[in-house]
Amino acid sequence: MLNSTTTIRLTRYARGGGCACKIPPGELEAVMAAAPVGTSGPRPLGELVVGTENGDDAAVVTTATGTLVMTTDFFGPVVDDAYDWGRIAAANALSDVYAMGGTPVVAVNLLAWPRDSLPMELAAEVLRGGAATAAEAGCHLAGGHSIDDAEPKYGLAVTGHADPQRLLRNDAGRPGMPLSLTKPLGIGVLNTRHKATGERFPAAVAAMTTLNAAASRAALAAGAVCATDVTGFGLLGHLYKLARASGVTAVLDPAAVPYLDGAREAVRDGHVSGGTRRNLDWVAPHTRFGPTVREDEPLLLADAQTSGGLLVAGEIPGAPVIGHLASRGDHFVTVG
Repeated sequence: MLNSTTTIRLTRYARGGGCACKIPPGELEAVMAAAPVGTSGPRPLGELVVGTENGDDAAVVTTATGTLVMTTDFFGPVVDDAYDWGRIAAANALSDVYAMGGTPVVAVNLLAWPRDSLPMELAAEVLRGGAATAAEAGCHLAGGHSIDDAEPKYGLAVTGHADPQRLLRNDAGRPGMPLSLTKPLGIGVLNTRHKATGERFPAAVAAMTTLNAAASRAALAAGAVCATDVTGFGLLGHLYKLARASGVTAVLDPAAVPYLDGAREAVRDGHVSGGTRRNLDWVAPHTRFGPTVREDEPLLLADAQTSGGLLVAGEIPGAPVIGHLASRGDHFVTVG
């Protein structure tokens, strides 16, 4: 076993990169379509308001005592620093509650650790990072579950509450609504470069560890009813799911989309994950790219983000407007 003083590159122990390691969206939808949704039979304790039908970010259940939002998310190390990985994974899991317009209340840890090859001191650092982010969110973190596994993985299962009359949903978009994005893109390609070269990108870490709490509150304050977070399926993938669920076409202005410094250079140098390429393959049949779209733009727009921002159908302070929703056309997404 490596000792705690050894310099360890955690990303070398991960097959994928954060949310880029998701099951490809097309395959996942096929599996979910064949799986029972668990709503048959008597349901004395509550009603499922949001389930799997439109690919929303979390499940929502109304009960006699309130409305609950439930989600879970975990992945292998996306950066080499154990504490930062814990912070990123926790922020990413909490994001699904914020993306529904909810507030996280309590979470539990999910930890897989190769105890024969990585020191447990590093696992403690991961948990410490997760606890720091949960504390920042004002969310209780109480225990969890761990297993001995060949690949390290970490995340949270999170329960929050929400106002059932003020949910942010995938299916509530309407023609004429502007589209706002609260974090720049490029996290995925920079993480892929970090894994390959060891280069550090503090701006990417800062973006991934920033909670979407303020963005969620701003969206609700602006009267928004439709939103999603931008994670492993990339901006194009999540935008396609939103447009499909709402029965509209999303018109995207690529010149208005913000990127982290170094993102285009990372694509140019080939630091593109397999998850990003699968995202693009999935959305391409449903997307029309205009003749002026740059050659690298489709990959950047499909870049698998980890703990990305919110994509909101509405205008919110400080977030660039990157497009709008229009009546349903020949494609679900039009770029350029």
